[in-house]
Amino acid sequence: MRTVTRLAGFAVGLAAVFGTTYGIGRVVDRAPVVEGRHDGDATHATGEHDETTERLPGGLLVSDRGYTLEPVDAPADEFAFRIAGPDGQPVTRYDVAHDKQMHLIVARRDLSGFRHVHPELAPDGTWRVDTPLAGAGQWRAFADFTPTGGEPLTLGVDVTVPGELTERPLPAPSTSTTVDGYTVTLTGSPQPGRTSPLTLTVSRGGQPVTDLEPYLGAYGHLVALRRGDLAYLHVHPDGAPGDGRTRPGPAVTFLAEVPSAGSYRLYLDFRHGGAVHTAEFTVVAGTPAAGTPAADAPPTGGDPSGPAPTGGADHGTPGHGHN
Repeated sequence: MRTVTRLAGFAVGLAAVFGTTYGIGRVVDRAPVVEGRHDGDATHATGEHDETTERLPGGLLVSDRGYTLEPVDAPADEFAFRIAGPDGQPVTRYDVAHDKQMHLIVARRDLSGFRHVHPELAPDGTWRVDTPLAGAGQWRAFADFTPTGGEPLTLGVDVTVPGELTERPLPAPSTSTTVDGYTVTLTGSPQPGRTSPLTLTVSRGGQPVTDLEPYLGAYGHLVALRRGDLAYLHVHPDGAPGDGRTRPGPAVTFLAEVPSAGSYRLYLDFRHGGAVHTAEFTVVAGTPAAGTPAADAPPTGGDPSGPAPTGGADHGTPGHGHN
């Protein structure tokens, strides 16, 4: 893996979160540490970015492009954080992307839990939401946002919820799953380094669902997390409601590009009957390299020995898909 020059900003972000106690748990950052040249200060000062950093998947860094995810103290039933900008002050202006200014996604490190919620922004730049962390374990929280005047970013931080922890194996790869009485079928397979169509087809009671309701500006919302380091890929559908060609089901097609071979967990959010439902799949992209854990092996918990980010695979904005 090629080197990353901007370690200075990353180190500042780590200092901000190590040891922060958080009502329901302790916040730490366990993203892989990338070794590189120690010229990050000069790079940061000029606003230039190493090419490899540009291509890193989202969610692996707590600090990127001068922005830092900073969890703040909150009651046990609440999750709160700020985004500090390049000037060190909380960011208070955000662009709307997919109907929201902030998308907060949380997933357990073993990928057995997932929530996608939308916090509310206070005037002081603090985002607050009823805690989405359901149960003990090591969780990864992803803040997906676009600061006004800046680029889309996804920052990530680990949050530990204390209690009895039972690690769950990653479910085996499958092309069909059920949720809330719906059956969702997956067609297609992600391929490292190139865009691949993934089509998810929704049915209920053996009948195709042809009246999916728009959710976040689309008929489906797909997040992919790489097993091990939980690299974050936010993938969006091919088409949009009202564009004259996209039908409201039963099929929703996404254009996805994964950064490496290995196991991924897919989470599809779709709205029907006035409620949002989440279908989950395990998929294997390409041929895992020798030594890559099988899908049903215990999770690595973010061990850097897992699949490494690769240059050239994510040629768009880190952490975001392509329409």
